[in-house]
Amino acid sequence: MSGWLSAFRPPLSTLAAFLTVVLSAACQGAPTPALEKLAPCRLADGPPDTYCGHLRVSEDRHARSGRAIDLKIVVAPALRRDGHPDPLFVFEGGPGGGAATLAFSRVPMFRRFQRDRDIVLVDQRGTGGSNSLDCSPEVPRDVDDLNLVEHDAADRYRACLDRLAADPRQYTTDVAMDDIEDVRLYLGYERINVYGWSYGTRAALVYLRRHEAAVRAVILDGVAPPDMRLPLYAPRDSQRALDRLLDDCARDAVCAREFPTLRQSVAVLWDRIAAQPRVSFTHPRTGMPTDVTVTARLVGAVVFRSLYSPEISALLPRLLTDASDGRFQGLLALAYTGDAQKGAMSDGLFLSVVCAEDRPRISTEDIARESQGRFMGATMFETQMKPCEYWPRGSVDDAFYTPVKSARPVLIFSGENDPVTPPRHGARASRNT
Repeated sequence: MSGWLSAFRPPLSTLAAFLTVVLSAACQGAPTPALEKLAPCRLADGPPDTYCGHLRVSEDRHARSGRAIDLKIVVAPALRRDGHPDPLFVFEGGPGGGAATLAFSRVPMFRRFQRDRDIVLVDQRGTGGSNSLDCSPEVPRDVDDLNLVEHDAADRYRACLDRLAADPRQYTTDVAMDDIEDVRLYLGYERINVYGWSYGTRAALVYLRRHEAAVRAVILDGVAPPDMRLPLYAPRDSQRALDRLLDDCARDAVCAREFPTLRQSVAVLWDRIAAQPRVSFTHPRTGMPTDVTVTARLVGAVVFRSLYSPEISALLPRLLTDASDGRFQGLLALAYTGDAQKGAMSDGLFLSVVCAEDRPRISTEDIARESQGRFMGATMFETQMKPCEYWPRGSVDDAFYTPVKSARPVLIFSGENDPVTPPRHGARASRNT
């Protein structure tokens, strides 16, 4: 479940409309010298007609000595010769997503805006090609991997710490956004536009606070502000998203006719799992008959991930109804879908961010309050956040959590059914920016 904040995407037409409003007012000017610092990407490194490069920075930015790390950069240059001089920097979700490593999927999303300006993708330190703090399992996924969410990952992350060529304390958001400023200066951009989504909105807000003079405009898509305390509210917000789906089905004539007792079926599903956890299904990759132990935690993780996608969540009424009747084929098949591109998500970077910035501000009482009666329960704190007990924590100043105030134009939008960053987080941020 690494990168749980990084899967949600609004419809591209909506994104295009909003970005057009924000970016259309820029003046045209001469092309920037950015491409002089880069070279055409090799096929393995970036899409056709993009330019790749690296910028070396100190891992310890305060000491300016010791280990140096290379930041991976991919630039999709403006297609027009008289394009705008201010590029669009894209900040990836996660924490742990590598924007440059995901360039093959990200550049097409912003193609419309590439007509007039450069699109710049940088792997945040600790992700992708920027000294990734990769602690993912070394074995390939197989049938037993379905229950990885149940396993204590403590040994794996402890072993990962021993082999990392990195000081995990140096990979917080503040430090990473100072890297981005170095990239801007290196590429020769006077001012930039910043687009962040999910955790990338936190990064964007931090960059705005630390380097406001370099910012022309900011777009925040599904806001996770610095004071949000990730992932404390995920059980509440994902339950809200599931309840909205159940309510929407009840209000829709076709869905209500097909699944007249959907809410009851979901309740029955949790009882069935507790009573009969061992089920049989056909493995979706091998086609072989397989037995697996199904737990509430495993099903909750599958449902949670499915709620990120409107297309996949539309299948949930059928899949949850089938599972409540003992037919788990469809629901378990979802456990094998949506894997991130290899190397694009860094679970070690996730820990370096949330263990330093969020976990110290979350109490046992907070966890109990937010998980009570929600289908996700305390899963994230019992599994994904467990290594925070020993993961090295970077220094985070109290000012990090104060509201970001700026005179720069900031456009904020949120998905009403988003299971992690629903509109209330954006509304809170909008009162300040």
